[in-house]
Amino acid sequence: MKLSVIIVNYNVRYYVEQCICSVQKATHGIDSEIFVVDNHSTDGSVDYLKKRFGSKINLIECNHNGGFAKANNIAIRQSTGEYVLLLNPDTFVGEESIKQVLAFMDEHPKAGGVGVKMHNADGTVARESRRGLPTPYVSFLKMLGFTQRYYMSHLSWDAPGKIDVISGACFMLRREALDKIGLLDEDFFMYGEDIDLSYRLQKGGYENWYVPARIVHYKGESTQKTSFRYVHVFYQAMLIFFRKHYGHLSLLVTLPIKLAIYFRALMALVMMLYWRMRKYLGFYYRVEEPSFVFVGSQEMRDTCMEISRRKGLTCEEVPSGNNTCMVYDSDTISYEEIINQSVKNTGCMLGTYSSESCLIITQTEVIK
Repeated sequence: MKLSVIIVNYNVRYYVEQCICSVQKATHGIDSEIFVVDNHSTDGSVDYLKKRFGSKINLIECNHNGGFAKANNIAIRQSTGEYVLLLNPDTFVGEESIKQVLAFMDEHPKAGGVGVKMHNADGTVARESRRGLPTPYVSFLKMLGFTQRYYMSHLSWDAPGKIDVISGACFMLRREALDKIGLLDEDFFMYGEDIDLSYRLQKGGYENWYVPARIVHYKGESTQKTSFRYVHVFYQAMLIFFRKHYGHLSLLVTLPIKLAIYFRALMALVMMLYWRMRKYLGFYYRVEEPSFVFVGSQEMRDTCMEISRRKGLTCEEVPSGNNTCMVYDSDTISYEEIINQSVKNTGCMLGTYSSESCLIITQTEVIK
């Protein structure tokens, strides 16, 4: 087996469906397998995916949500691929992206892991596609708002380059490297496990690389970043990584970093409480609804116009500004071309439609 693709799902059945469809196209002609690990979803994901894909995927139904790292490890142990691709459910990949990464890893035997060029839903490049190791010095600079070293801004976006940290949203791994350094650290419930794994790859003698193969990442659709739980889990992950790899340093070094982490967590909670209080008191910002442009077959456009009529959506023939959602027909337009068009229309929100699900999927909502 050449490749094992692993996707962890939690209450995002329509996004993971789109992700699987893109992976199926991207792995055409590759000896591969797809694992979906459901972390005890409550939205009917398991039954939906069984009905939609049947035996075309390996579906693992967890009785409890043990976290992102644990779910991936369960599937890694069952998988057989020479390479393992960890992929977020709120992503979709271009048809050539996986082949491009596999070819690079075949040509670079020291590459233990590879990350890709991730695009946000508005067509812009996601800076977290490549990151520097959060050493105490780099972490302190980032806390102060100086992020150039952390996001490795000196590297070209259009050429492969060595990096320190690969994003867990799309993380290609060499199984040989996993066998040597071990699997994901399950002390990380969510967030931070990719930093830890990247660091251990380097310590194990492997290289981490960025390759400009392209995917779209809706960024956090499977998490609630406005929740207190998110703040706790995110900053707790930072503390776990720091204690694990830099806990041996002197108190003069570790104390400022720990205080900065606690301070940032406190500020995040304060801002969250502030906005919740404003909402409770009735102070709302008027949110302007986007206008929709549908791109695809006549049948697709007719169906989407009917959905728009029922939902009271505003539609246009051509985009009129940044508050536009460009919805592409994934049945007739390749995912690679959808990414191309999204980049050309940077600033417009990206959406997709498929006749299989009869859904309009955007970063912020699923429209039925």
